[in-house]
Amino acid sequence: MDIPKLGLGTMGIDDPATIETAIEMGYRHLDTAQIYDNEAAVGDGIDRAGVDRDDLVVATKLWIDQLDRVRESTEESLDRLGLDRVDVLYVHRPKGEYDPEATLAALDELREDGIADAVAVSNFEVGDLDRFRDVLGRAPAANQIEYHPLFQPADRLADARDHDYPLVAYSPLAGGEARDVDAVVEVADRHGVTPEQASLAWLLEKGIHPIPKASSREHLEANRAALDIDLDADDVEAIDGIERENELYPE
Repeated sequence: MDIPKLGLGTMGIDDPATIETAIEMGYRHLDTAQIYDNEAAVGDGIDRAGVDRDDLVVATKLWIDQLDRVRESTEESLDRLGLDRVDVLYVHRPKGEYDPEATLAALDELREDGIADAVAVSNFEVGDLDRFRDVLGRAPAANQIEYHPLFQPADRLADARDHDYPLVAYSPLAGGEARDVDAVVEVADRHGVTPEQASLAWLLEKGIHPIPKASSREHLEANRAALDIDLDADDVEAIDGIERENELYPE
């Protein structure tokens, strides 16, 4: 799956104008979910921006109580989005009504029918990823997980690299805590950027696709600027070596 290096996480965004602004600024990966209750706002923003649909990667996620009615639930998401397909359709968590054989087969049927371009997963552990490969005979199009300087699940990154699929990072700024981490601040100071930008640049350097949430033009621009920051191996190693750990969304 060809996912842009940096996207927009939309949890908590309910103003279509924010989505429209982000697209106009160059954001091409838009990530939403049923549980965010904002698919309609994201869809309105896409429509208002007027960008060629094929230039966007639009992702949504099926919540855990919808995994036994995949087709119907996906069609409801599409109605809210105002789209006839999504680029990436995620299992939000392998919980609730998740039955690997039934759920994944239903998702793959949607892919075959052109309703979803790719089947992906979110918050999957390595065992869950192994089961996915056993059922569908291939890796997921992506695994979206929490990943930031204060939570670095190396096993999931290794699995993504070993099986050649993208790792998408939500909460890449550690809920705002990255700005207070000494190693991140030191890297940021060396490059004359903010700690938030240093955190995003670190993820990008590792080949991870961050999707930070931003509502203001200022923050949207600041996050995009991380694409132009070049960290060296010492910078990456410094942030890799952070010993503090704070998982924001534990199972």
